[in-house]
Order: sequence, then structure tokens, then C-alpha cells
Amino acid sequence: MKNLYLPLTAALAAVGASTFAQTTKPNIVLIMTDQQRADLCGREGFPMAITPFADSLAHQNVWFDKAYTVAPASAPARCSMFTGRFPSATHVRTNHNVPDVYYNKDMVTVLKENGYKTALVGKNHSYLKASDMDYWIDYGHWGKGKKNTPEEKELARFLNQQARGQWLEPSPIPLEQQQPTTIVNEALDWIGQQKADEPFFLWVSFAEPHNPYQVCEPYYSMFAPDKIPQPRTTRKDLPKKSDKYQILSQLEDASCPDLQRDLPRLRGNYMGMIRLIDDQVKRMIETLKAEGKYENTIFIILADHGDYCGEYGLIRKGAGTPECLTRIPMVWAGYGIKQQKQPMDAHVSLADIFPTLCTAIGTDIPVGVQGRSLWPMLTGQEYPKKEFASIIVEQGFGGEDFTLNEPLTFAEEGALTPGKIAYCDELNTWTQSGTQRMIRKDDWKLIMDNYGRGELYNLKNDPSEINNLFGNKKYADKQMELIEALITWNLRLQDPLPIPRNRYHFKQNPYNYHFTD
Repeated sequence: MKNLYLPLTAALAAVGASTFAQTTKPNIVLIMTDQQRADLCGREGFPMAITPFADSLAHQNVWFDKAYTVAPASAPARCSMFTGRFPSATHVRTNHNVPDVYYNKDMVTVLKENGYKTALVGKNHSYLKASDMDYWIDYGHWGKGKKNTPEEKELARFLNQQARGQWLEPSPIPLEQQQPTTIVNEALDWIGQQKADEPFFLWVSFAEPHNPYQVCEPYYSMFAPDKIPQPRTTRKDLPKKSDKYQILSQLEDASCPDLQRDLPRLRGNYMGMIRLIDDQVKRMIETLKAEGKYENTIFIILADHGDYCGEYGLIRKGAGTPECLTRIPMVWAGYGIKQQKQPMDAHVSLADIFPTLCTAIGTDIPVGVQGRSLWPMLTGQEYPKKEFASIIVEQGFGGEDFTLNEPLTFAEEGALTPGKIAYCDELNTWTQSGTQRMIRKDDWKLIMDNYGRGELYNLKNDPSEINNLFGNKKYADKQMELIEALITWNLRLQDPLPIPRNRYHFKQNPYNYHFTD
């Protein structure tokens, strides 16, 4: 991280904001899941009760069905959420580039300047460190950071040695010891210790429903293979996608030879994990309601990115920017939120979280932030529709695409560890190489890569993106419209940092809008 030039007026304003107790500012509880796709919920028409509480909260508050990650990988997404900057600006384009993060001022710094106590309970996978927060209990996909009890040690042993990638039977880890349960326990404990006259920010970050796919009863039986809907696509559709999808399928099959046989059960586990989280979020929020803390708290429920969950016969993530990986759930509830029963008609991003919270607590959006404030629309005020007419997603670390013709093997690269069932790294040299950008606008989606190859889909008619209309003369006007929007977004996201140090005045809309009509 680098300390960058700030105009004197902004620096003085920040100092002034921190000199008095911010007793009227709302608390903030940011609830994040890891690898949860957006469409597996009742509010979007999924026929099973997978997120009943989040659905009810959404209909009583505000929710988005066109919310997107900045990139379908954990570290790039989380670093962007806390900085309000896209991966091309943070320099965190992969899970291996967290130390390269680049920004001016982030969410935690701004909240602390405004009198907030800050805490993480759950998974980090960002540039943040324990010393950055007032309270820190970290969890991972294979157990808690500090394992103090026999139960915590046994859970870590099970996840590491037996369920490294997946567990096809009901999990032997009981509900009270599952990580979503203990995360909520510890989150509520910390909230209970906070002073009434000091606002707090709590990041409740679940490591699930990311693999290892394991879930206990009753959630295991709740989503049995014979009960859940079938995916819209299979491996037969892979030839309609790019080579990277087929490379990923070969890696998954090398790691788990029986994947296609096991896929229905893995999908059921994934859904059960989401329902388990939903029940624990319900317990947390209803507890805060009973304690009188709901009305003065902003609640945000979202994910860092999605999961194939059987789409194209794949699991996890890795190749491309399909909707199942890039579109995320997003619900805002509580303090200041005006009810909108239908989904908000706006294209929004994970990068919009930080600037929105700046507006909500009455402070300026720092220079270098690229996201926009959603606060006007969340509170029922007017906002420019053109500003939210489209949204972009980034993917890839650059260079040339790697293919299977390379001399490099999965094992040599580290993407495959022999002898461990379903232990592979889907975010690897092959799937992450090159550069790709996607843009969503209304029912349409355009994807372009650094070779000039394009994909164009009508998501209403083709939600799984298997009928590529790019180059079809019938849709030439729509293709050009989306190319124009994509170029506009790419120019908009050219990093302004560092801003000029002499004479020039930097202009920034208070909500970070570019379009104001």
C-alpha cells in the first residue's frame, strides 16, 4: 500500500470528522458469503426454500438482481470492495497479488476517522491485517485461524484430511460446530460488548458455500439430488464455450474422476450450505432486532463471486465470466433504507459498497475510488438512471493465453495435487491468463478478450450463455451499442492516482457519478 497525495482541504475535513463523537452515525454489518451465485434464491424464482430469510429481508428493504462482482475471484473482489477500486487499479488481479494492492484511502480508514469500532469475524482474504481492525477472529475454508478447543481442532482435521474438496455423506460436524454457527456466535458476542454511544462496523465473512462442499443434517437431506432442479447445461455444451472451459473440465476430471456422477450430490451440498448460512443470518439479525439495534444499523448481504454449481458440468469457478460466476446477491436493509419490493432497476458493483457507506455516514468519497454511491437510490431519492445503465467485470492477469499445448502440466504448475480427491486449484495459469472484460446492459451481455474475440448473449432468452450472437448481422446495432459502453467503462476506469501535484484541480462528483442526467 502506498500513501498518496491528498488535497489539503480533504485532509483537514478528515481530521475534523474524527475530533468529535459520531453518536448519530449508523452501525454497519457487512455480511459476505464466499462463492454464492445469485440465482439460487426464492426472490429470483428458485423453487426451493434456499434463502427464505434473505428473501423476506429483501422484499422488506432493497435488493438488486443486476449486482456484479468486480472479478470472479476472492482476493481481487475483496480488495476492490474495501478500496472501491477495480482490479486494474488495485493491481490485485489474482489471489496471488494481494501484497501489490494500491489505493489512496480505504473503507476501514474512513470508518475509523469517523469514530467507528471495527471488527472481522470470518474469512479475510484481502490485504487487511489484524492490526488494522479493533477486533479480529479469522476463519478459512479449512478451519479457524486460532484453534483453541478440541472441537475446533477436530473440525480443521476433518476439513483438511477428509473433506478437502468435498464430502458426499452427511457431515459428521454438528450444526453447533459448523463455521457459520460459530461465526455468528462470536459476531453477536462482539456486538454485545460495544458501547451504545460508539458506532461499529462488523464484517461477518462466511467461508462457505465455497468448497469443501460439506453440510450436516438437516440441510444435507433438505436438498437431496432427487429433489433439486437440474442445471440448464451439461458437459455437452462445453464446445460452445471457450477453450478455457474445456481445460478446466480436464483439470476437474483429473482431480475427481467421478465428478459427473457426484455432481448432483455436490450441488445439493452447496445449496444446503447456503440455507445453513441463511438460518444463521436470520438468528443474528433477529437477535439484534430483539435488542433494539436493528433500526440504527445498515445491513448488507452479498457475496464476493459465484460458483458454477453444475453449470456446464463444472464446479467452483475459474474459466470465463458467465453469470453464475459474476452476478452476486446483494440486499440492503435497516437504517435509512426505503422499501422496494421489486429488484432495483440498476446495474451495480461490489466496488460501490465503500462509496455508498461514505455517503451514508456523511463523509466524502476519497480520491481514487471508482465505485459509485448507491445511497440516493437506497433511500428513495432521485438518481441518474444513465449512471446505472450498465456495469463492467474484469478478469485475467494479462499476457498471452495459455493452452493445453504448453509443455507445462497441471501438476508442475501446482493446479493439481495428486492423491487428494478434488484437490485442485481452478484459479491457475490456464484459466486466469490473458485479459477479458464483460459488460452487462439490460438483458444483454458482451464479453471481449485481448485477442479481439467476442461473445454476445441475450440473457433473457439464453441465461446460460451458450448461443453466441457476436458477429451476427441481425444484432450488429446491439453489438456496437455494448462495445461503445465497454469502451466508455474502460476509459472511465483508467486510474487517476496519483492525481496531479501542482496547479491542476481534480473534479469529482459527490456521489462519484459520471452521468448526472
